[in-house]
Amino acid sequence: MILSYHPCYTGDINRLCAGRQPDEKDLAAIRKADAVVLPQGCRESLYQMARSNCPHVFPDYDVRFQYPGKTGQARLFHALKAPHPQTWVFEDTAHFNYRDAGGDDPGFPLVFKLDWGGEGDTVFLLESESDLVHALSRAEAYERSGQRGFVLQTVVPDANRTLRVAVIGQTLRAYWRIQSNPSRFGTSLAKGAFVDTESDPDWRRKGELQVRDFCRQTRINLAGFDLIFDASGGMKKDPRPLFLEINYFFGRAGLGGSERFYDMLQTEIDNWLAGLGLQVIRRSADATARKTP
Repeated sequence: MILSYHPCYTGDINRLCAGRQPDEKDLAAIRKADAVVLPQGCRESLYQMARSNCPHVFPDYDVRFQYPGKTGQARLFHALKAPHPQTWVFEDTAHFNYRDAGGDDPGFPLVFKLDWGGEGDTVFLLESESDLVHALSRAEAYERSGQRGFVLQTVVPDANRTLRVAVIGQTLRAYWRIQSNPSRFGTSLAKGAFVDTESDPDWRRKGELQVRDFCRQTRINLAGFDLIFDASGGMKKDPRPLFLEINYFFGRAGLGGSERFYDMLQTEIDNWLAGLGLQVIRRSADATARKTP
């Protein structure tokens, strides 16, 4: 029996756990299931319940919860010796001293990232000591509300672009996000960047191979990876891609939109189940028609 908590994937039994903690009914359903399909936004309590009581769970979010936030991802990259910009990790502003945390003073510019957030909203370019003071003040304000942690990274010359590699099951899709405004920091689409699926195919392939190897080590099978290439040597240079961060919630514009994404996701879940010798016995023709116990 296939149990689905995903609102766009219909299993044999379907439940929703949005806005609530999992309960005894969820536990009973999970224990009866051969496999459980969870949504991208599942909370840790539901994930851990599924992982502890069912042999097969999609997606695999073990490292997401073992290494949470941008601080956790920095530690994960370091632990696996994955190539990434030099990074300093801080639990809070009270322990801020990147000279103690990571070696010599790198000077400016630097990139400041709060532990949470997406679309570049909590990522800032620091070009001076005053920028750093302002960023730390912002972090202190968040700490008063209970949100803690940030990282500092060295700036990598990137020609105003980063590579997004979307991982959906065993399928990888890589595309550039290019910032057309050279005076604007960041390559998120929300900040004016555009998608390029054609340029530098060899570099895109290199990024895909590196992400695939990383996913073999971590078992990540649903995420968007951001990588950066050091463009200081131009096209004559052949740099190794550097990991920036992992997005467990990621945009779909570069994949052709939400409908295309969900088609890919359904196919990959079906393939995952087939690889386990399982399949959904009953599926509604309309994937949005839910049978929720």
